[in-house]
Amino acid sequence: MAGALIALGGNVGDVRATFARAIPDLCRAARAKLVARSSDYLTPPWGDLQQPAFVNAGISIETELDPKALLSVLQDVERKFGRDRSAERRWGPRPLDLDLIAYDDIAMQSPELTLPHPRLFERAFVLVPLAEITPDRVVAGRTVRVALAKLSAAGIERLPNMD
Repeated sequence: MAGALIALGGNVGDVRATFARAIPDLCRAARAKLVARSSDYLTPPWGDLQQPAFVNAGISIETELDPKALLSVLQDVERKFGRDRSAERRWGPRPLDLDLIAYDDIAMQSPELTLPHPRLFERAFVLVPLAEITPDRVVAGRTVRVALAKLSAAGIERLPNMD
């Protein structure tokens, strides 16, 4: 089994309810075990600032799928929950975004997938949830905790647990 880190985000519709349904779907489709799930965080938009705030979270899973097959599952789950990449603008609003952040300690670059995620160390909205569940995980030679310490987490707010 390989250990993968996945970032979740969205700012269209009831994102937290989407996460609650999408995570089990993702695990089922990826034949994966959910190892850990972060809290949900309200985060300012990134890239395209003229849009509503996002909700972000992170999960750690174990899967037997290879990285490209896992990416395909993530994209299938995004589509199931209403994401249409062909109709959206880059970094724009979306109901669900699933990013494969890291897969074991594999480093790869292909047209479809770069691991670890190329902008991981620029994005506090990804690192804050991951630091909650796996602060000592090493990605590209850095722990999540150390990588987060180099960024500002201003404006990122942990949301209360849903009952």
